[in-house]
Amino acid sequence: MSSTSFDRGTFDRGTFAQGTIDLGRQLTRRWFFQDCGVGLASMAMGAMMSGSGHASPTMPDPMLPKRPHFAPKAKRVIYLFMAGAPSHLELFDNKPELAKWDGKQPPADLIKDYRAAFINPNSTLLGPKFKFARHGQSGAELSELLPHLATVSDEIAIVKSMVTDAFNHAPGQIMMNTGAQQFGRPSLGAWSLYGLGSESQDLPGFVVFSSGSKGTSGGQSNWGCGFLPTVNQGVLFRSSVEPVLFLGNPRGVDRTLQRDSLDSLRELNELRLGATGDPEIAARINSYEMAFRMQASAPELMDLSNESRHTLEMYGAEPGKMSFANNCLLARRLVENGVRFVQLFHEAWDHHGGLVGGLKEQCGKTDKATAALIRDLKQRGLLEDTLIIWGGEFGRTPMVQGGNDGRDHHPNCFSMWLAGGGVKPGTTIGESDEFGFNATVDRVHVHDLHATIMHLLGFDHTKLTYRFQGRDFRLTDVHGNVVQKLLA
Repeated sequence: MSSTSFDRGTFDRGTFAQGTIDLGRQLTRRWFFQDCGVGLASMAMGAMMSGSGHASPTMPDPMLPKRPHFAPKAKRVIYLFMAGAPSHLELFDNKPELAKWDGKQPPADLIKDYRAAFINPNSTLLGPKFKFARHGQSGAELSELLPHLATVSDEIAIVKSMVTDAFNHAPGQIMMNTGAQQFGRPSLGAWSLYGLGSESQDLPGFVVFSSGSKGTSGGQSNWGCGFLPTVNQGVLFRSSVEPVLFLGNPRGVDRTLQRDSLDSLRELNELRLGATGDPEIAARINSYEMAFRMQASAPELMDLSNESRHTLEMYGAEPGKMSFANNCLLARRLVENGVRFVQLFHEAWDHHGGLVGGLKEQCGKTDKATAALIRDLKQRGLLEDTLIIWGGEFGRTPMVQGGNDGRDHHPNCFSMWLAGGGVKPGTTIGESDEFGFNATVDRVHVHDLHATIMHLLGFDHTKLTYRFQGRDFRLTDVHGNVVQKLLA
């Protein structure tokens, strides 16, 4: 089993003589943690406190950088999650034939046995609402709504044949982020952190931002750790002066008093850790120490006022304002400082109606900053080993909803793109049928996407596992194939 796999293991009771050891008591994990817990606690605390001037480490810190299965192409990830599901038919997948069928009933064989989320599958077809053009040496075909992305089209790889199993938002988002529609599985970011560790001592290894009109339908499960150790969970930041709520000290509490209080609290937690061996207590101690260090590091990092005017204008960022543009710039600053996984959720793409106006508004808020992030990482030498992912939880139907200006949820086909981190730039893979209804060439399931991301991070997705409830779990469950055409 690989060093990044987790194996609880068991004692082989047959190797001990029956009168030498009381097998009913000594040879259990409960006894082991109860009678040997103080020693384990000391080792654990040595690692936990190594970054704050306390004991020297005597065992590996779970957050220290780890070696993957093979040399990775990507060392870090920025995932731009367009929650609500943007329409592939207006942004990436041009369908002239669909325009000819505008207002007509779809062919019967196209919608046979099709389940829609809200509309009647017999609803009339809706032609694309925006023009497309080819860009760059690659000839990537993009909507007129994405003029800034068009300028970096030779840096991205577009997938036009994505498919998923879910057709409602919460299960769809959880599926895209955890590989399962049910709550309780570790997220992609948590698996990445579990496998690779973090390169930052003063910031969480997995940071999350949220923008748009509301929070995500899938909630914190989108960045949760599931059954992985809690230290792998995403930490929600705000793009403001106070990045984490209640991070600052209350009035009358200075840093010395806080340090003394934390030391006393640590000693109490050590006693409990020694008595129970509960790894979540160690995770809690680690979180307290991380918060203490973040009080010094996070406010400075989140202050965009020291960025050049040129950089702020390139992103469309405004210091002190909460926006997707600010979050993109902050993502660059975080990965520069060793954060392993940064995920930006922009929940604003659920256009059952008001499709034209809604897409114009959201592309206006995201397109410029997205292109700036690619350009900025490249000029700093970071794009080569930073993987950028852009996409939502599913696509939108070719059939109309909301009068003549909306589309329903659609899992059969949608588009995403990736850039940097070992992805083959300037390429488009996959095709859909003439209506953008079904993926027909190089079909890429969510599990295949996850397998490919794990591969770029240096992992065989079938071997990065964690034993839970009697079996080994992995991000891709029992599915997934690496999409070779995406690899540089």
